Amino acid sequence: MAKIKAIRGMNDILPADTAIWQYLEETVLRVLKQYGYQQIRMPIVEQTDLFKRSIGEVTDIVEKEMYTFADRNGESLTLRPEGTACCVRACEEHGLLYNQIQRLWYTGPMFRYERPQKGRYRQFHQIGIETFGMNGPDIDAELILMSARLWSELGLLDHVTLEINSLGSADARACYRDALVLYLEARVDLLDADSQRRMSSNPLRILDSKNPDTQAVLDGAPNFKDYLDAESAEHFKELLAILDTAEIAYRVNPRLVRGLDYYSKTVFEWVTTELGAQGTICAGGRYDGLVEQLGGKATPAVGFAMGVERLILMLQTLQLVPPALDTTADIYIASVGEGTANAALQLAELLRSKLTQLRVQVNCGGGGFKGQLKRADRSGARYAVLIGEAELAQNIVAVKPLRGGDQISLASNELLAYFNSLQT
Repeated sequence: MAKIKAIRGMNDILPADTAIWQYLEETVLRVLKQYGYQQIRMPIVEQTDLFKRSIGEVTDIVEKEMYTFADRNGESLTLRPEGTACCVRACEEHGLLYNQIQRLWYTGPMFRYERPQKGRYRQFHQIGIETFGMNGPDIDAELILMSARLWSELGLLDHVTLEINSLGSADARACYRDALVLYLEARVDLLDADSQRRMSSNPLRILDSKNPDTQAVLDGAPNFKDYLDAESAEHFKELLAILDTAEIAYRVNPRLVRGLDYYSKTVFEWVTTELGAQGTICAGGRYDGLVEQLGGKATPAVGFAMGVERLILMLQTLQLVPPALDTTADIYIASVGEGTANAALQLAELLRSKLTQLRVQVNCGGGGFKGQLKRADRSGARYAVLIGEAELAQNIVAVKPLRGGDQISLASNELLAYFNSLQT
C-alpha cells in the first residue's frame, strides 16, 4: 500500500526546526508586549464573501489562489488567504471598533493556491499586526518603528531596506488610475501578457511587475505623488519626518502598491536581497475604508504582516540562529539498576519544581550508562546526573559535566544548591 504524503506546498515542521520557529515567535511576542499589543485569534475558515468584498473580486488572490469549497449546507467557505479581513470581521462582530482604539496581533497559517517555491508555500504562516481608531501618521510610524526594533532584535536590521509610498485617498487613486491607463493604452503592445490582462481589472498592479520590459515602459509613466490629495500628501510628509527624526532609513518607491484593494494612504514593505526573488519579508499599510466596506462604521486602520517562513529562511541563510536552540535539555538524568528509574523520575520532578529556568530530561527505556550518556550528549545537555544502585543505596548522585570538567559525587539533598550556584 502506497504511503500517504503531505499535500504539495503544505509542509511538516519537524522537531529539528521547531526551535527556530519558537525563537522567532518568542522574540516577536517580547517586542509586541513592549508596545502594549494584545493577541486576537480567528478561525482559519471564513465565508467566501468576506474575501471577495475586502480583497476585491478581480485580484489574483480571489480569482486564482483561494481554497474555496461548499460545506454540507451549500455555503461557500474559504481557507483564509490573509488575516486583515478576518481581524476586521472579528472586531466588528464583537463590538471592538466603534469609537475605540485597538492594537492587536495574531499568528497562524494562511492558504493560497500558487506554485510552491522556496520561502513561498500553499500553506504559509504569518504574524499580523492590526490597529484601529487612530488616523494620524504617528501610528503608521509606530508600526514601522516596531518592525525596525524587531529586525534589530533578530540581527536583521542591516540586511533589510524599508520602501514606502502613499496611495492617497480613493478619489486620488482613481484619478491616478485613469492617467496610468491612458498612458499604458498607448503602449499596450510593449507590456507583458500578465500586465495586459491587468489593464482592465487592476492596472495599479502593473506598477509591481517584475518584467524588465514592462518596467522600462513604466519609466515614463505618471508619478503617484503628482496625484495625491492634500490630506494624504501632508500625512505622508509628517510620517517621513518622524522616520527621519528616529533615524530610520527608507526609500520612497513611487511604484510600490499593495496587491489588495483595501489599501489607502501609507503603504510600506521591508525588503531584502538575501532571499533572491522572494525579497519581501514584511508588508502593510493603511486601510481606512475596509471596516466600512465590510458593513461597519468608518474606522481608521493600519497594519502589517510578516511571512514566518521567509524570516526563518533569512535567519538560517545569515546564520543568525542562536546555538542554544539546538538543545532539548540542560540536565539529563541517567539511571541503571533496580529502583533507580523511579528515583530518577522523582528527582527530575523536584528539579523542575525548584529550577524552573532549566530543562530536565530523564532517560526512559532502559539501557546501560554508556548508551544513556550518548543520548544525554545528543540532547545538548550540559550535565548528566547518574543514579546507580550504589548511589541510590547511599542517597547520593554523580554529576558529570558533558562539555568539559570532572565528575563529582553529591548528596542528593545538595543537588539543588549545586545547580543553583551554577546559575549565579
